[in-house]
Amino acid sequence: MPYTAQRITEELAMSHLGLKNLESVHWNLPTPSLYEHAIRRCEGHLAHMGALVVRTGHFTGRAVKDKFIVDEPATHDKVWWGEFNKAMPEDQFDALLDRVRGYMDGQQVYVEDCLVGADSHYEKPVRVITQDAWHALFARTMFVRPVDLGREITITEPDFTVIHVPHFHAMPSIDHTNSEAFVILHLSRRIALIGGTSYAGEIKKSIFTIMNYLLPEQDVLPMHAAVNVGDDPADVAVFFGLSGTGKTTLSSDPSRKLIGDDEHGWSRSAVFNFEGGCYAKVDHLSEEKEPLIHSATHRFGTILENVRLDMTTRRVDFDDVSLTPNSRASYPIQAIPNAIYPGVGKAPKNIVMLTADAFGVLPALSRLTPEQAMYYFLLGYTAKIPGTEIGVAEPVATFSPCFGAPFMARHPVIYARMLGEKIRAGHVKCWLLNTGWSGGPYGVGERMDIGLTRTLLSAALAGHLDDIKYQRHPIFGLFMPDTLDPITTWSDAMEYRVTAEKLATSFKEAFAPFQGAVSKEVLASGPR
Repeated sequence: MPYTAQRITEELAMSHLGLKNLESVHWNLPTPSLYEHAIRRCEGHLAHMGALVVRTGHFTGRAVKDKFIVDEPATHDKVWWGEFNKAMPEDQFDALLDRVRGYMDGQQVYVEDCLVGADSHYEKPVRVITQDAWHALFARTMFVRPVDLGREITITEPDFTVIHVPHFHAMPSIDHTNSEAFVILHLSRRIALIGGTSYAGEIKKSIFTIMNYLLPEQDVLPMHAAVNVGDDPADVAVFFGLSGTGKTTLSSDPSRKLIGDDEHGWSRSAVFNFEGGCYAKVDHLSEEKEPLIHSATHRFGTILENVRLDMTTRRVDFDDVSLTPNSRASYPIQAIPNAIYPGVGKAPKNIVMLTADAFGVLPALSRLTPEQAMYYFLLGYTAKIPGTEIGVAEPVATFSPCFGAPFMARHPVIYARMLGEKIRAGHVKCWLLNTGWSGGPYGVGERMDIGLTRTLLSAALAGHLDDIKYQRHPIFGLFMPDTLDPITTWSDAMEYRVTAEKLATSFKEAFAPFQGAVSKEVLASGPR
């Protein structure tokens, strides 16, 4: 192939990474072209109505134990080292990167130049270099496309780069990884190196982790949260919640405009989406209960991960979770009819923290003080139920600080303090919304009705619950409406108290690591 000015420019743009002998580079292809490449290369299948259906192989979720951050002087004292941010020496990273360079020698790659951050004051150019056309389409779908903003794409060095080699498998004995998969972030050199796994969520969450590291220094709180807005532009609501709590479902409300469903920043005057797409769980997706998301999955430009496809009719079956309960849909946010793109809104008026309490003891809705909001933000409580993971036979309390501990590059208390300051400065109303069980634990009680949850949420956001009578929960200290005392839904009051006390004990144990780092007012906001 003869060298052209374009090809020379492209090679120079990646030469600083050591990627110098590539067979071909498919740079910023449009969506139809990426579809053609993916189908021609047998990466996926075309479904009825136009979605691209793909499989991710062995890994159908994040490889949590395979994530590392390079330990080097410039960032060592800023990173929250521990379970989710394991250290990798820089020489080991360089050795693995060199092996990846050798592996990519002579191969073709797909490159997407995108933006992370819909607010131009805080946007970061990002480049995704990947082996697969469908992963390039994922990046094109999930991040902000300059062309959609009327801006030309210029091939220059980005703020950070993702090198994505899902078909390269590490050797732990040589590469010092835990398995064949690896997700490694070098924060100073702004590189994310991902391999051994085809689960596309690793791409977006790696960039999210980098944003979580960078933005606090700009006085921006990064949030693992959804955001929407009512007819009044000042009526902005933020939804924090772990997987399975209803964050995507409740934020995708036909009566409100969606700013984003997963990752946002909160500056002094605004909230803004990091992304240009949505990545929704679609197991047992219902057109009746989730019409907007269901419609988005049946369109050209959507990627369906690990969703069952009838190869004769080319129709998908969201109820078949035999591959994984973590089936996913990636679609442009413009697929939601009332979405705002680019996703920028005013500072929030309400914060809603979601929890799916499988023990059935928390109130359906509680009003939180700023200190309680900080407490429950650091706690990040929800519960796993049988069937969600191998070995889970009964409800298990689970805690993820900041509702996203695996992606928090800095200590959770840093984010919690920022949250508290912004809540107080903006006089933001805070709520704890339980989308879990009532009348007893999982297997005895019933799951909160989605219609009731939406009614309570709508009333809270509209201000209809501001002046009603509240009482304090005797164990958790939460301010709950008089009519929503959860003990009244149980047939055995003593059994309720025993179950509630047990959950309260687990709260105290989970919060113990933060006791010396928060104020006495925040510490006193937990269970009595």
